[in-house]
Amino acid sequence: MIAAIAVAWGCARVASAVEAARRDAARARTLEILAVFAPAAGAAAADPRAILAWQPLARTARQLFPEQFAELDRSSSGTFPFGPDRIQAAHAQWTADWLVWERAHDAEYKLKAAAVEEEMARCEGSALARARADVIEREKLELYQRRYEEYVRVAKALQGLVG
Repeated sequence: MIAAIAVAWGCARVASAVEAARRDAARARTLEILAVFAPAAGAAAADPRAILAWQPLARTARQLFPEQFAELDRSSSGTFPFGPDRIQAAHAQWTADWLVWERAHDAEYKLKAAAVEEEMARCEGSALARARADVIEREKLELYQRRYEEYVRVAKALQGLVG
């Protein structure tokens, strides 16, 4: 009888130790996931495009470690690492950054155009000055178009993450 009690007690201790080891391993995985995605928060704050780079990794990790992500979601009161609110804020930041760039771009090229117009007035509409004006206008449009294409691509991708 004593031997049976000792064996049962030993088995209970082993089961308790195994369960504690499982909990510790799960907690360690959760902390590792948190550490992996910690740089994502800073990167996304600095550049909204970072969400587009990190989100596929987060989606894959979420599928591999659903329990750990569920715990992180509960702890962060939202979807870890980027919930809809964070993605919408990134989209708003991206749009605001675009508007700032657009104004600066416009001002820069107005200044360049004014300088060429002044040169044209001094040189009585020289062919060289007209050619410079054409180059400046083409450069302005090409740069604007490239930047606008990027703006639209990123904005749509961020909106797609929310939907």
